[in-house]
Amino acid sequence: MTDWPSISVAIALVSIAAGYLSGSIPFGLLLTRWAGLGDVRSIGSGNIGATNVLRTGSKKIAALTLACDALKGTAPVLLMNCLGNESAALLAGLGAFAGHLFPVWLGFKGGKGVATFIGILLGLAWPLALLFIACWLALAFTFRISSLSALTSSAVVALAAWATGRTTLVIPLVALAALIWWTHRANIGRLLSGKEPRIDLGSKA
Repeated sequence: MTDWPSISVAIALVSIAAGYLSGSIPFGLLLTRWAGLGDVRSIGSGNIGATNVLRTGSKKIAALTLACDALKGTAPVLLMNCLGNESAALLAGLGAFAGHLFPVWLGFKGGKGVATFIGILLGLAWPLALLFIACWLALAFTFRISSLSALTSSAVVALAAWATGRTTLVIPLVALAALIWWTHRANIGRLLSGKEPRIDLGSKA
């Protein structure tokens, strides 16, 4: 099904480490503190991702968090693709995702990985990133439920990778999508019970 280029053990370890260190930077926490908005972990879901940052009432800081969380997925993927090959880039992406979910600096309690997933897609196959964003926006503006948008979009891009013949990406994207579903397990429970909160598009700038 797949044909990944081979890499040395040293490059593989460097790729994972570089990805993890990049992904573990808690931009949501750092930016909200810098903006004087307090500890984002003390509000809403307690998450450090952009959706919870939006609950502080600052769209600008939420947008900046989204961009930075995406960038920390894109940067190591592009770097290792230049220094190694696609296999190194994939490992860097997986490392970045793990770093965001389980940052050592925060006791391994991080975000849910959606923005970082978009960043990884940008580095690996930008059309899939655009597909994710388009799908997320369409669902978010229709239903105004962030978790539903993320869960559906992650599954869509994994299927799109398979449908378009990007076989080297199928297994990693399925694995990342599965992790996104796992991090959203509480959201899934609330979705099933009809208690999942909606996105407040009327927040202040």
